[in-house]
Amino acid sequence: MASRDARIDAYIAKSAEFARPILTHLRGAVHAACPQVEETLKWNAPVFMYGGKILCSMAAFKQHAAFGFWQGAQVVEHDPRAAEAMGQFGRITKLADLPGKAEFTRYARRAMKLIDEGVKPLPTKTGKPKPSPAPPADLVAALKKNNQAQATFDAFPPSHRREYVEWITEAKRDETRQKRLAQAIEWLSEGKPRNWKYMNC
Repeated sequence: MASRDARIDAYIAKSAEFARPILTHLRGAVHAACPQVEETLKWNAPVFMYGGKILCSMAAFKQHAAFGFWQGAQVVEHDPRAAEAMGQFGRITKLADLPGKAEFTRYARRAMKLIDEGVKPLPTKTGKPKPSPAPPADLVAALKKNNQAQATFDAFPPSHRREYVEWITEAKRDETRQKRLAQAIEWLSEGKPRNWKYMNC
């Protein structure tokens, strides 16, 4: 019997207005394709479980949503949009960015079959890395004051540097930007990538 978690209702309700119909649609699509699915929260985002294993997950950000099957490329053939954000469908900003019902159902059932067969997710493969944008002046200045943070930032691949740069530059208010800048330097000095909370889980 499928279960619905009230925390997912709350997550959707507090998401940005554009994201609510996307998350609601994805949630319904997962339940329709996999009636046995169970909902939970992991890493502060909605996760759908099947047979005790992660089937897929979704998340909402300020300007886009993301969705991904845990088995990744074993479920969804390489889609160039995947490099744009977490998951396999890139930066989702409207319902039209999602695959149709039949295609989504096919992906979900393929993911279920892989779990049934005990297939483990493949290590993430990366193509030619997308270059990171130039760090803003305030980040450059802050890094110069912290040798460890600078060393970490310089050693990171372009994708990790890009995550920090975009997180800081996307701040709408100066107060938010300053908080993010301080948090970035703290995490970088500890050797942590921007999304370290989602790793090794």
